[in-house]
Amino acid sequence: MAGVGWIGALIIGALAGWIAENIMKSDQSLLMNILLGIVGALVLNWLLIAVFGTTLGGWIGQLIVAAVGACLLIFVARLIRRKP
Repeated sequence: MAGVGWIGALIIGALAGWIAENIMKSDQSLLMNILLGIVGALVLNWLLIAVFGTTLGGWIGQLIVAAVGACLLIFVARLIRRKP
């Protein structure tokens, strides 16, 4: 989350985790929402830079990236848990 600072990263992470929690119909704690949002943003920012050479900027752009990244992490976690 380039350029938003630590406090901004926590706020964006919490919002993104909450959005992903509602989209994916999962039940997470506030701490897990923050972690999912921040890690999701890191993962998707890395993927966007690797593929396109750029990422979305600003608070709104990073919120979108973090929410989509958190949804991706929830999806992958569900795939891993379902394996016998």
